[in-house]
Amino acid sequence: MKVFAMTITCLHPHYLIPVEPAGVVLQQHALVIEGTKIREIVPSNEVRLRYPDAEHVELSKHCIMPGMVNLHAHSAMSLLRGLADDLALMDWLNHHIWPAEKKHVSDQFVFDGTSFAIAEMLRGGTTTVNDMYFHHDAVARAGLASGMRTVVGCSILEFPTGYGNNADDYLEKALAAHQQFAGQDGVDFRLAPHAPYTVADSTFSKIIALAEQHGMGIHCHIHETQDEIQGSLEQHGKRPLARLHQLGLLSGNLIAAHMVHTTEDEIALLARQGVHIAHNPASNLKLVSGFASIHAMQQQGVNVGIGTDGAASNNKLDLLGDLRLAALLAKAQSGDPTALHAHKALEMATLAGARALGLDSQIGSLLAGKRADLIAIDLDTIETQPMFDPASQIVYAAGREQVTHTWVNGRCLMRERVLTSLDTQQLLDKAKWWQQKIVENIASV
Repeated sequence: MKVFAMTITCLHPHYLIPVEPAGVVLQQHALVIEGTKIREIVPSNEVRLRYPDAEHVELSKHCIMPGMVNLHAHSAMSLLRGLADDLALMDWLNHHIWPAEKKHVSDQFVFDGTSFAIAEMLRGGTTTVNDMYFHHDAVARAGLASGMRTVVGCSILEFPTGYGNNADDYLEKALAAHQQFAGQDGVDFRLAPHAPYTVADSTFSKIIALAEQHGMGIHCHIHETQDEIQGSLEQHGKRPLARLHQLGLLSGNLIAAHMVHTTEDEIALLARQGVHIAHNPASNLKLVSGFASIHAMQQQGVNVGIGTDGAASNNKLDLLGDLRLAALLAKAQSGDPTALHAHKALEMATLAGARALGLDSQIGSLLAGKRADLIAIDLDTIETQPMFDPASQIVYAAGREQVTHTWVNGRCLMRERVLTSLDTQQLLDKAKWWQQKIVENIASV
């Protein structure tokens, strides 16, 4: 039998930020991709001698860094972008988003919306998304079709929607989808109880047991608003985090989205229990949820990644933009200009997100043996020159439009700003079709 060698590609950037080791910026180095993995990082003057027959890609104006991890998203909601802006969270949810979802959310809606969101994320340098929505198999199919590394969060609530009747029904659908895609590279699943105010104690207990039984993580909105906390005090006599701790939810298996309102004792509890935080600064600001104490959490050793939330509440799936916002807010809130410095911010968007998903041995930094999930950013632009510190320029000056190449699993999914796995015009046509359908429904109400 003839054995075919795996394709080798050598990337030649101006700068290379591996994230591990922390704070390092390499120059005159090339990154070697073999198949789906990073083979090695080699001094530029050696790589052509070692790999004369490889594909050599010149990126002399660029910085290469790990692909970013969007730690909290509702991808399919990209089709609801701008539907009900400038409203408080519960008004937005109860009177606009949930009614629209009940009317329109279907397998096709979720596949189209997730594909549309993935295209936006790939164009902005995101290579992994931790999603939370309905029609889990549609999310998984969209991820596989596009090549995006996708963690499918299976939403669980007590009340009926167009997707499920009750908590047991949502759980049954979640486990069925998990089984359907078991073993497929690039797709993973998490149980995603929506929030403490929409999930009962008995359901949380089932979720904890099932997650352990099936080796699944948990992803939940927690402490997003003061109203959530006040409601918990009135109904349960304790704050949501205390209730969830008593139930046994708080562990290294949990990603808590938002965690805007926390006391010092609660931050210490999060640190002790190893809970991971998905910080969503743009969504928190737009819905006036508040200011998460990210710097205080990181000082206590809490692992904090970054998310965009859904396009209906952000309204961009732009991790570079949210990363800059997170860094600035951390400084302003803490009164410390050194809080969340540029290299720490880049770690937050890459390795910290991978760690929260239990994928840090595979992605999140540029080390030999890890998957080749990486991006190239053109820094030779009016907006990012002169160049003194590429890490600072990426965090504070660069925009997502300067991301020129995106690789996932060694596969180039965007080359010179052109997506290779998705049809951009087809996605735009579908988005406009859904827009018309939603507008017609609103007009008929």
